[in-house]
Parts: sequence; structure tokens; C-alpha cells
Amino acid sequence: MHPDHIYMRRALRLAALGLGHASPNPMVGAVIVAPDGRVAGEGWHRRCGGPHAEVNAVAAVRDEALLRECTMYVTLEPCSHWGRTPPCAQLIIDKKIPRVIVGATDPFHAVSGRGIAMLRDAGVEVTTGVLADESIRLNRRFFTAHTLRRPYIVLKWAQSADGFMDRRRAPGEGAARLSSPLTQLLVHRLRACFDAILVGSGTALADDPRLDCRLWPAACTAPRPVLLDRRGRVPATARLLARPDTIVLRDHQDLPDAMRRLYDCGITSLMVEGGPQVLRSFVDAGLWDAARVETAPVAFGADGAAPAPVLPVPPDAIRTTGTARIAHYTNTGSGQPLSS
Repeated sequence: MHPDHIYMRRALRLAALGLGHASPNPMVGAVIVAPDGRVAGEGWHRRCGGPHAEVNAVAAVRDEALLRECTMYVTLEPCSHWGRTPPCAQLIIDKKIPRVIVGATDPFHAVSGRGIAMLRDAGVEVTTGVLADESIRLNRRFFTAHTLRRPYIVLKWAQSADGFMDRRRAPGEGAARLSSPLTQLLVHRLRACFDAILVGSGTALADDPRLDCRLWPAACTAPRPVLLDRRGRVPATARLLARPDTIVLRDHQDLPDAMRRLYDCGITSLMVEGGPQVLRSFVDAGLWDAARVETAPVAFGADGAAPAPVLPVPPDAIRTTGTARIAHYTNTGSGQPLSS
């Protein structure tokens, strides 16, 4: 294996440690290598608003003078603008690091090649495209959002073995329980990896959900609830509306417009947990990148209600968790940069 690939793979492994914490920023890893091939420092972007990977890697180098002889491997183009933190490209220039190996160019309009140009203009030797596909795949949510100007969208639902999402309910009766305690825990862990979770007014009225990560206490922050409620049917007493960070979409023109509005709110990843009508609207519009479908070992038969959507592609993978079957799908025609 080429040495550049060895160090970049290490940087990618570090970057992945930011899952669920770095968003809406990308997951980035950086490795600083001395002339003799040893790793002098490394780091990753631990949380949004905190130091970037390059900053943490530089801070880990004991002998700052050594930086003038080192190569930095970074999975994504160093930023060139002031955001919540100073530009990393300027840090590299100030520390006189002579060579930088970049995985992928940043798709965000405020960077997008400017960081690389800034380094080269300062005399830094820059190589790009080393394991670029792996870097893009790791940050497929970030790349999808800033390339298509809408969130990366994952559909999620549970269904009975005969394809229903609920059974006929008596007045005041709650929804049928299709997930097991284990798969509920897994869903809450998955929620923690998204910026927002969306439901429609029908789900809000029928189930009054919280859409939080209470079963996964390791979550850094709870995803923002998003409510589709064009007719204003959901009362102010609903749990979702009690949260100050809830986004309510009422006056959007159509679903693509709603997704653009979420992007403008800083939402780069969205899990859709609505009822079958909302889920089907995303499927019909082709507005989904991946799906997770849990099938429980129960059949509702004549009591079945709310038929589950049918996806137009076969599953990528199916695994068994306890007694449930969980299928994962990818929409290869969604326009995302790479498959998930």
C-alpha cells in the first residue's frame, strides 16, 4: 500500500470518531507525519464549534519546530474562512508546514477550493484526491447537503410482517408496538446521528411524539424536531411545539421547497419518521437517499391499517436483530455524490 494511503486511512478512522458530534460540520481527521515516517501528531473534529482536526493535530505535536519538516494528511480541504473557529489553512501557513495531502475538496461554498488555493499561494505543496471517494462516503450527508442544497434524507419506519404500520385503533388507543426494546434503543442511537427528525401533522396528532434520544444518553445533542403542518392542525399543547428548537413548516410550496428551507436553517441530515402518507410523499418525489425498514414478526391481517410504503429498489442489506428484520436501502437516483 502506498504510504500516503496508509496515513490517510488513519486520518479517516480518526474522522469517523466525530459521528454524532461534529454535525452540521463534516467529520474530519488529520495526521501529521515526520520525515522519518513516524506520526508526530493527530486529531479529529470532536464537536461542532470546537477546534478543527488540523488544530488538534498541530496541538498534539510536542516539538513545534518539527512542523517545518512534516507532512499533514487531512481528509477534507482545510477551511479558508472565519466561522466559529479561525481558518485552518492560515494555521498551516503560520506553522510553516511544507506539505499537505488532502482527501477531498470541501463542497461548502465558503471553502470549495479556496483553502487549497490559499495554501498553494503561500508556497505549501498540496496534493489532492488521495482516497477522495472514502472521504466523500464518510461525509455523504455533508456532501449531499452542500451539493444539492437540501438535507441528506433517510426514511425510517417499522412495519408488520404483512406490510402494515399500525392496526385499527379503538378511541384513545395508542399505536401498535412494532419495535422491541432493543430496536428502540438502536433507533434512538440512530437519531443521535441526525440534525433533525421530521413527522407530519397526522403522526403528531395521533401519537404526540417527543422525537428525542432519551434511550441513548450518549447523544451529544438531541436532533431538532421538524413538523409538516400546512393546515395548522397541531395544537400548541403538543410535545413537539413545547420545544423551542422545533421547526414548523406550514407555507412551503412543495416538498423540495420544504427541504431547501431546512437546508437554509442549517439542517444537513434529516430522518423522516412520519406516517405512511408523509413517507410515501418523499418516495414519490424521489427525495430520499437511504431507508431503514424494520419488519416485526407479527401480522395484523384484517386489523391492519396504514399500509407501509413500497420502495422502488431492492435492499442493500438485511440483518436480523433479535426477532426483527432490518433492511437497509439506498436510492442511487437521488443525486447524492456517492451511494451510502
